[in-house]
Amino acid sequence: MSEQNTSGQNTAGEPRRIVQRGLWFEEFEIGAVYEHRPGRTFSEADNTLFTTLTMNTQALHLDAAWSAAQPGFGGQRPINSMMTLSTIVGLSVAQLTQGTLVANLGFSDIAFPAPMFAGDTLYAETECTGKRISRSRPGEGVVQLTHLGRNQDGTVVARAARSTLVRLRPEEPA
Repeated sequence: MSEQNTSGQNTAGEPRRIVQRGLWFEEFEIGAVYEHRPGRTFSEADNTLFTTLTMNTQALHLDAAWSAAQPGFGGQRPINSMMTLSTIVGLSVAQLTQGTLVANLGFSDIAFPAPMFAGDTLYAETECTGKRISRSRPGEGVVQLTHLGRNQDGTVVARAARSTLVRLRPEEPA
């Protein structure tokens, strides 16, 4: 391995390479809140595509005339709540788990306190609420996360607790 100099190149004259990745188990801080940006603005096409890809035939998401006649949403079709959940988790990947996640172990305490509509933008944040070394999987640890989604006005639209299995930092070669 070549040494690095102050210009960001190694002594062989090659640029230093930095691979984007999520956090190793040791880098998660209990109590830290990670804000994920940019947000994601939903369109009617997004809602229809997600709803049909997942075989969700709920007219509330697919039939504008029927949905408009229903009480509670001001004549608008709400965004599929499963798309909202998937997106708040997806927005966290690059910052937290890209290449370091082994598996999602489970989701709990999922709630959608307010709807999203076409044209709304979803922003996500994640709090690390706990972590422990795995007792059964060497080199891995369990990390507890709470995801929160807010619309462009700051209204909480989704919340979910998530348990993940994450790799520990690999040992440096001797």
